[in-house]
Amino acid sequence: MKNDEYTHAAIALDRELEHMYSFGRRYALNPFIGSFKQEEINKGVYKIYKHVPCLVIEVQVTALQYNKARALIDDFILNSCLYKYNYMGLLHGLFQRSVCYDHRFLCSEFVYHVLKESGIIDFGKSRNLVRPQNLLSIKGRIVYQGNLNDIEPNFTPHTSFQHI
Repeated sequence: MKNDEYTHAAIALDRELEHMYSFGRRYALNPFIGSFKQEEINKGVYKIYKHVPCLVIEVQVTALQYNKARALIDDFILNSCLYKYNYMGLLHGLFQRSVCYDHRFLCSEFVYHVLKESGIIDFGKSRNLVRPQNLLSIKGRIVYQGNLNDIEPNFTPHTSFQHI
């Protein structure tokens, strides 16, 4: 796991990546306290490191899939105080044990949960066993690859985003 190029995952439903959601550090300098949060490029933990490998995949979805994903994320936002970082999930993942908790998530576990429950992807495995590297197999178009800190403010891919 330590040699993975990508070690974090977030989901955004807007083209400009202004509203990215994940589970991660609550406080940028403290890796031991995690929570559900909205993340922003060039702020928080992303700002601490000079080089943050980044891959942005644009996935075409139906209007129904988009609305389901939006509703799931809205529920997480509305009930954010219920959700915690899944520290035990790190251990379960190391031993490939399928153990899920209703209100605890890792970053990639959360992204996969939203995508799966929205009918967008299904890897056929427990959500707690999905790592950021697994998300690279999602069928979509790479709209950015490089250092996250090099993304310009108001990033917009060069193509139009459409629901199918």
